[in-house]
Amino acid sequence: MRRELFERIVELLKQAELGLPVADLISKAGISEQAFYLWKTQYGGSGSDQVREFTQRKMRGSRSFW
Repeated sequence: MRRELFERIVELLKQAELGLPVADLISKAGISEQAFYLWKTQYGGSGSDQVREFTQRKMRGSRSFW
């Protein structure tokens, strides 16, 4: 997964945690409710440290193929 997409998912989940209505968030993001809750189970609670760690792991993994 691209870093930008992961960051967008984390930002969307943070907005939901702050109390914004899920229906508004998913319509604004253009995703289904099922996708939102799938992301919530996979990435819920991901902070900036986890985003950085995820990105570094992906970069290391992609370099090994070259």
